[in-house]
Amino acid sequence: MVKLVLTGIWVCAITLASVYFSVYLATAPAPAITDSKQSALELVKGETITVPVISDGAVTGYFLGRISFMMNKDMLKGVTLPLTEMTTDQLFSLLVGNKMIDLTRIKSFDPKAFREQIKKGMNERLGGEYVADVMLEQLDYLSKQEIKQNAAGETKKLGAPIKIVEGAPAEGAPAPAAN
Repeated sequence: MVKLVLTGIWVCAITLASVYFSVYLATAPAPAITDSKQSALELVKGETITVPVISDGAVTGYFLGRISFMMNKDMLKGVTLPLTEMTTDQLFSLLVGNKMIDLTRIKSFDPKAFREQIKKGMNERLGGEYVADVMLEQLDYLSKQEIKQNAAGETKKLGAPIKIVEGAPAEGAPAPAAN
């Protein structure tokens, strides 16, 4: 009987201590914000845009893209920018005007250079170092033929995927099997 009472007291003490510490930690003040690079940046989400691909005077397909930016908080204070429109214009310039992505040589696409071009162009247009980093959330290509097939309700056999960017295997990773 004594063991049962001592066990009950022990369980109550442990329960009270855990409740006390959980409430204490939940109501503790937030840690001080450090002056790190991340605390000085703000995420500005981009909208999905569609950029037509024009070849030989006709639309051959569409790029679907969504690009977000890490921008300097200090420079954004009190500034209202037409960021969506500027992003759309910059992407049109890169994808249509400069022909940065060539569909005949898709393996030559360099995402890092693409991000740098967008960052450089946006900062030039804004007149300062507003954009710290560019994040490619989506960059897809749909051919005009695929769009017509989808609209007609036709099913399409999936072919082998085309690797646009291929990374180096990690150290210690098994080598890919030969076909």
